[in-house]
Amino acid sequence: MSDDRPTRRDLMKPVQLLGLAFGAAAFAGIVTLVSMGFFQQRTGEEAQAAVTLALIIAGVTFIAVLVIVALLLLAVDPAQVSKQVDRPVLLPDADDENHDDDENPDAVTGDAPKA
Repeated sequence: MSDDRPTRRDLMKPVQLLGLAFGAAAFAGIVTLVSMGFFQQRTGEEAQAAVTLALIIAGVTFIAVLVIVALLLLAVDPAQVSKQVDRPVLLPDADDENHDDDENPDAVTGDAPKA
């Protein structure tokens, strides 16, 4: 492995996020065109209706993906943006695992109640 580990800022470049949203929108538009039979022999009005609906679906998908990704990025602590990622991000820290029982003494330990 190389010693150069990407920072969170490198992982969250805006161009990549726009590319992801564009890719999802293109996929949704193509699926809409195929499902409406655009690539089969249709009249001009049917083809125009398929293209119109595909553009609407693609636009909604593009905006939805951008909003969802933006909301997910809000969950990142700004102080951790410059830190290097060298472990899975969603796993808890080792210190948190050891102190869970100390913080909540009423937590269920799994022991059966004594009669």
